[in-house]
Amino acid sequence: MVSWLVPIGIMFLIWSFIGRRLGSAGEAILSFGKSKARLVAEKETGISFKDVAGCEEAKYELQEVVDFLKHPERYKSIGANIPKGVLLIGPPGTGKTLLAKAVAGEAHAPFFSLSGSDFVEMFVGVGAARVRDLFQQAKAKSPCIVFIDELDAIGRQRGVHVGAVNDEREQTLNQLLVELDGFAANAGVIVLAATNRPDVLDRALLRPGRFDRQVVVDAPDIDGREAILRVHTRGKPLAKDVELRRIAQATPGFSGADLANAVNEAALLAARRHQKEIGQKEFEDAVEKVVAGPERKSRRLREEERRRVAYHEVGHALVAAYSKSADPVHKISVIPRGRAALGYTMQLPTNDQFLMTRSQLLDRIRGMLGGRAAEEVAFHEVTTGAENDLEHATALARQMVCLFGMSESVGLARCAQRHDGVYAPGLDGGFQRDCSERTAQEIDEEVKNLLNLAYTEAKEILEQYRDQLEIVTKELLDKETLDAQAFNRLIGRSPESEKDRPLELAPPV
Repeated sequence: MVSWLVPIGIMFLIWSFIGRRLGSAGEAILSFGKSKARLVAEKETGISFKDVAGCEEAKYELQEVVDFLKHPERYKSIGANIPKGVLLIGPPGTGKTLLAKAVAGEAHAPFFSLSGSDFVEMFVGVGAARVRDLFQQAKAKSPCIVFIDELDAIGRQRGVHVGAVNDEREQTLNQLLVELDGFAANAGVIVLAATNRPDVLDRALLRPGRFDRQVVVDAPDIDGREAILRVHTRGKPLAKDVELRRIAQATPGFSGADLANAVNEAALLAARRHQKEIGQKEFEDAVEKVVAGPERKSRRLREEERRRVAYHEVGHALVAAYSKSADPVHKISVIPRGRAALGYTMQLPTNDQFLMTRSQLLDRIRGMLGGRAAEEVAFHEVTTGAENDLEHATALARQMVCLFGMSESVGLARCAQRHDGVYAPGLDGGFQRDCSERTAQEIDEEVKNLLNLAYTEAKEILEQYRDQLEIVTKELLDKETLDAQAFNRLIGRSPESEKDRPLELAPPV
C-alpha cells in the first residue's frame, strides 16, 4: 500500500506547489471568459441630470428610459415596448458617458460600465464569452443599465477586413447581436452605448429591436456652454467680476470636457497667483492657454525674427479689419505659445455660426494669407512662418471647390468624400477626391486661382494701409500684446461692441 501512496503524495505536493506559484495568474487564466464590466451600485453613481448641462434635447430623450426603469408597469399595461438599446452619438468630450451615469442615477438602478475594447483579447472566443457573462449578470440585477463606451471598437462593419483579430471581433459582435435579441422586451435591461464614429458601425446593430434609438450629443451652443460653466464652477469661489456668459461667448466649439479643463486651469492660475477667488482675468487667461497653449517666454527670438513675427501677426489683423465679412480682431500677441506658435491673432465671431457664405470663406482665406503678405510687403522676402497658414488656406480653398460647389469652372458636382466620418474636424477636415484626372487638374487650378487672388488682395490691403502696418507693429513690439481696444485705436477705428462676441483663434505662425 505504501508503494502506491508515496507517488500520489508526491504528485499532490507538486500540484500544490504549482498552484501556489501561479497564484493570481492562475485565477486570471480561469477568468478570461468573465466580463470586465464595473458594477456601480444604484446609490453610488452620485450623478443626476442636474449635473449634466448643455444637451437638453439628449436629456429629454433619455427621460423616457428613466421613467421606464422607475415605472415599468405603466408601459407593460399599455403594451408599449421601451427601446432595448439607445446609442449616444457625438464628438469626444461632449458628455455621453456622463449622460449614461445620470440615467442610472435618476432611475436608482445598478449601472454596468465597460469599454468596447474590454471584450476583445488575444484568445479566440473570449469576447463572445464576456458578452454572455455580462448579460447574465445584468439580467440577475434587473432592472439595470448596461453602458458600453466606444462601441465602434467591437461594432464595426463585418466583412471589411480579414484576419484573426477581425474574426474575434466579429464573433464578439455576433454574440452581442444575439444577446440584444435574446432578452425579452420588458426584461428590465437597458443597453446604452456611445460612439463618435456611427458611420463605421455594422448596420445590423442599428436596426429596430437593437440600437433603434439614436441620441445626438453634439458640442454645446452658447447657452449650453454657459450652463456647463455654471455646473463646473459650482462650489468654487468666484470674484464679483466673473461673467460666465462672457466666458461662454469666448469658447465657441468647446466641448463639456474642454470647458471643465478651462475652469480647472482658471482655478490653478488663481492659486498660483495667491488669490482667494477666481477672477475674470484667470478665466480669460485659462481659455487662451487651452486654445493656444501655455506661454513660452523662455523662448528667446532674435530681434530680427521677433520683428518678422510682429509684422506677420499685424498682417493677419489688418487684412481681417479691412475685409467686410471677416471676424473682428480680439487680440494680437508676439509671445510664443505651445509647441510651435511664435505669435497668434485672435478674432471674434459675432455668434455661434452654422453656415458660412462664399464671401466669408474668401475673407477667411485672405486673412490667413495676410501674415505672409505682410512679410513680403515689409521685407520683400518671406519665411517659413506661414506654413500653418498655407495649410489651412489650401484646405479651405479645396473644400470650397470640391465640397461646397463654390467654383464656377468646376461646377456644382461634389468631387470629394470625407474620410473621417460624420464628425469631421471643421473646415480643415480631411477628405479624399472622387473624380477623374481631368477634373482633378481643374480643381488644382481653381484652388491655385483662389489662393493667388486672396494673396494679391491681402497685399493690396497692406500696401494701401502701410502706415498703419508700421504703427501697429511698433506698438506690438513694445507691448508684446494688443487687445481689441488698443488695435482699433491705433488704426483710427471706434471699437465695436464686444459684449456679444466669442473668441476664435486664427492659425498660429
